[in-house]
Amino acid sequence: MAGFLPIGLALIVALFSALLLSRFFSRHKHKNLPNGSMGWPLVGETLALLKPHESNSLGIFLQERVSRYGKVFKSHLFGSPAIVSCDHELNMFILQNEERLFEASYPKAMNDILGEFSLLIISGDLHRKLRNFIVTFTTVSKSSPRFLKFAENVAISMLESWKGCKEIDFLQDVRKLTLSLMVKSVLSIEPEEPKASKILDDFRTYMKGFVSLPLNFPGSSYSKAVKARARLASTMRVIIKEREKRNAGLIKADFLDVILSKREALTDEQIVSVALDILLGGYETTSTLIALIVYFLGHAPKAFQTLKEEHEAIRKSKQVGEPLYLGDYKKMEFTNNVIHESMRYGNVVKFLHRKAIQDVQYKEYFIPSGWKVIPVLSGPHFDPSLHESPLKFNPWRWENEGTRKKVMPFGGGPRLCPGAELAKVEIAFFLHHLVLKYRWKIKEDDFPVAYPYVEFPRGLLLEVEPAQEEMGK
Repeated sequence: MAGFLPIGLALIVALFSALLLSRFFSRHKHKNLPNGSMGWPLVGETLALLKPHESNSLGIFLQERVSRYGKVFKSHLFGSPAIVSCDHELNMFILQNEERLFEASYPKAMNDILGEFSLLIISGDLHRKLRNFIVTFTTVSKSSPRFLKFAENVAISMLESWKGCKEIDFLQDVRKLTLSLMVKSVLSIEPEEPKASKILDDFRTYMKGFVSLPLNFPGSSYSKAVKARARLASTMRVIIKEREKRNAGLIKADFLDVILSKREALTDEQIVSVALDILLGGYETTSTLIALIVYFLGHAPKAFQTLKEEHEAIRKSKQVGEPLYLGDYKKMEFTNNVIHESMRYGNVVKFLHRKAIQDVQYKEYFIPSGWKVIPVLSGPHFDPSLHESPLKFNPWRWENEGTRKKVMPFGGGPRLCPGAELAKVEIAFFLHHLVLKYRWKIKEDDFPVAYPYVEFPRGLLLEVEPAQEEMGK
């Protein structure tokens, strides 16, 4: 008998959960809910949504449901009844009505790892205040010759380290590059300092648990990530204390100096959170996007050649050894097309987490108050009604201004990524030197996988060789 007790208890829990769900849905059965399926009690369809798949595809879960139910459907995800949208217009409506009809609603695991003051979680006046700090910093950095020169020198240094190499672990190298940029510009820590390496290690652990199941036992990704975030916060507090003692009355040199100049308006934890947010955004998403660009260019020789010709023309217009300036970036039109197409096709961010804070009627769809709402950013990216041959990498599609209105790779509304423009400048400067100095091939068995964050199973191993111009010198 004892052996049957757990099974019986599980059945009772399942039936009770199903009863609660049926009662919940019965209150809305007269409403025009989108079609869909709710999956298993409690678990719902979360595991199916999160099943790894190539990032330059919708994945089987979304493909099947869009085919069966349409671009908008109901489901049960992350412990809540949910409306999932692969529709561009509805996605825009959701993001543009932040704090009026919808609010950010991330899973517990992400909340615990990010901290209570992360920009992804907070809202209202505090969100606007902290976001403005980042917008100011990125705007100033983008036009700062000092920052641009450092960004270019870090890229040159990384490529110099490839000399004599036949194979490169690209993802590892590019993460070092982007973290070097961020810890220098945010904290004035030099890339070769031991502290920079320690921050990198903690950030990798932090990211691995970012979208994990909230299983808090020793050794789990979630548990490791929470501890890594605590170590990062502790490191930040030490740096803040040291800076406050040392920098009284000095010129503001980095992001931490800028935010400490507003010390009276922020608590220690708010300063730590906003600094970690900008490190996270500038490190992880930028390095992933560069890796996607390199991967797609490795399979698109025509795009590579066009990109190279654009950068050869820019280099010919400059003196030998002359650094790049913001004016050079503005000439990189095809480069920007490559960056945008890689965001559309590769999907660094697949979907967002929102919740309806009141009943919402959108066209023929009813969205009940309290339901989770998942705008799938990759949905419109692969929509053949919006993009011709959407499953092909085609940077030339961005020559049509209308294309820019049909993608939302950086989100939208008041939570639009504040560092997007700075990231594009950093990427463009890196690509300038990469395409002029090297050619590369991708290992055939490596490809970008959505977990839902993007990873390369083999770390994006590249076979590299110097470009002809370099070989002839």
